[in-house]
Amino acid sequence: MKRLTLLLLGLALGVTATAKAQGLTMQMSNGWSFQFAGNVNAFWVFTKVNNSGPANSSVRTGLLPSFATFEARGKEGGLNLGIHFGFAPQIQNAGTHDQFGAQIDMRQVYMTVGFKDGSQILVGRELSLFGRQNIVNDMTLFGVGAVGIPNVTLAGIVADPPQGGGTTLGRIGYGYIYPNFNAQVTYSTKPGKGQFSIGVFQPSVLTGAYGFTKIPRLEGEFIYNQRQGRNNYSFWIGGLWQSTSNAASGGNTVSSIGGTAGIKAALSDLTVTATGYMGKGLGTTLMFSALGGGPIAANGTAGRKSDGGYVQLMYKVGTKTNVGASWGFSRLVNEQTGDGNTTVRSNLYSYTVGVYHQWTKSLKFVVEGSNEGTTGVIGIAGSPGVKMINLSAGFMLFF
Repeated sequence: MKRLTLLLLGLALGVTATAKAQGLTMQMSNGWSFQFAGNVNAFWVFTKVNNSGPANSSVRTGLLPSFATFEARGKEGGLNLGIHFGFAPQIQNAGTHDQFGAQIDMRQVYMTVGFKDGSQILVGRELSLFGRQNIVNDMTLFGVGAVGIPNVTLAGIVADPPQGGGTTLGRIGYGYIYPNFNAQVTYSTKPGKGQFSIGVFQPSVLTGAYGFTKIPRLEGEFIYNQRQGRNNYSFWIGGLWQSTSNAASGGNTVSSIGGTAGIKAALSDLTVTATGYMGKGLGTTLMFSALGGGPIAANGTAGRKSDGGYVQLMYKVGTKTNVGASWGFSRLVNEQTGDGNTTVRSNLYSYTVGVYHQWTKSLKFVVEGSNEGTTGVIGIAGSPGVKMINLSAGFMLFF
């Protein structure tokens, strides 16, 4: 289980610990080493909307895509150097029979420069800092979680998430905003009880003609870990700031800001996790996107407020099986400055229960059930009050 956890964190974060869990390592004659690792997962997913709504079956990838990671590491001039490529394909076609080649997501392309004091600079495409601890501590990362209610309107485009070509949502939009993989230059202190990371990131345009990004986005994160006997505790906080304008000069400028925090306590066989976030001008579900009406209010000059979080319980049953339960939500508020309109525009929530069984050292068997729904003025599913039940079962094989 320790090996799987290290590998999963490596796949999601690209941290130095990845090398400890590689499935294949080759030592090169020039002193460099080459590692190859990854996972393949497949789930049967059944969904049904309300009592009389549509039902759907799919065989697809879960929240964590299948991964193939290639990494090379060497030491030159007292520096620990590395490069990393992470390919993340899905197994399913996007609702059609004849799709020649599944979707391949090039998630990771980065290099690292490590110093004698254990600190590191990462340059390239990797998971962003803001909210990343929320997703890597989510139990549905090993499963399916929320799928997304069908007929979701994304800026006028109608989609069908149960038959989508990408991953499922897990708790993305149901407890945290997806950090996504972005171009960045990030500095991290030496891993230990406490670790601090800060970086500049490729800025994102906002819906509503906010397409001028004069300076990079800033993101930061601090993690603290403590062990007391059989108990482990961790705490994290993170922040984000971005400035976006709707004109090359003059015009209006919106500052997007966000804060996130979480705590995880492993008390013998019981693990309790609680996380939350708040933001303005971030949007919901997919950061800076048009989902739920987008990050900019209808007046075109103010950022909408958003918040959310989740609580999660995991209990170890025997040596190979964990049983988990979690609840979370993500809200977006109208927030039109000056008119007092603070009505909840959209709200997604979900309950998930799951059984996670470590069949062998590398093979995991997962069974989950989720109930997801929407409330608010418009609702993400086209109207508020829509609910959907998800049942899933599948395998994850790490190497």
